[in-house]
Amino acid sequence: MMNNIAPGWKSIVDHLMDTPSYHQLTIFLEKEYQEQTIYPALSEQFKALAYTDYNAVKVCILGQDPYHGPGQANGLAFSVPSGVKLPPSLRNIYKELSDEFNAPVQQDGDLTHWAEQGVLLLNTVLTVRAHQAHSHQNKGWEEFTDGIIEALSQREDPVIFILWGNAARQKKKLIQSHHLILESAHPSPLSAYRGFFGSKVFSTCNKWLVKMGKTPINWLK
Repeated sequence: MMNNIAPGWKSIVDHLMDTPSYHQLTIFLEKEYQEQTIYPALSEQFKALAYTDYNAVKVCILGQDPYHGPGQANGLAFSVPSGVKLPPSLRNIYKELSDEFNAPVQQDGDLTHWAEQGVLLLNTVLTVRAHQAHSHQNKGWEEFTDGIIEALSQREDPVIFILWGNAARQKKKLIQSHHLILESAHPSPLSAYRGFFGSKVFSTCNKWLVKMGKTPINWLK
């Protein structure tokens, strides 16, 4: 599991795992994986840190906990494996992308191609019980992922943080001022019409990347 983490994260992750809260989390998770159906698969818990190395991160999109339906969670925030029906939030993300770039609405929910271009798709809680949203909150994951955000924030090279909804916005206090924050309502159907649709977050992000001298993200497949 740990062998999959990209090399630039190793020392950061080693430090974050050597804490009382993480030790308690591992005890909790061991029991959960034995007794319950947990998503994502154990091998995909740290997929976000496997695909996007520390120094390669250009953009960080924060999610909450993984999808809790069968076959949905794949270790990347908002992403599902190819062939899986698009969850509502991802469907709205694709609608906004389609409107921004005047392109067909995408149907493949696997966002690995974003991660490979430097988009860290980080959930703040990395596991969940089947059919029980938020079931692994306040078990220790938040301390771990806060540490990941803080480690990114300590980088001199600026990162664009995309914060959708109140839960993600609460992480602003962890982000130093030389980074760029783009925030709006969450793409969930409950809130997308309150400022996510029409936010032009993806084209705005790319404009800033160009200003920073970086290659923009190809958001479309």
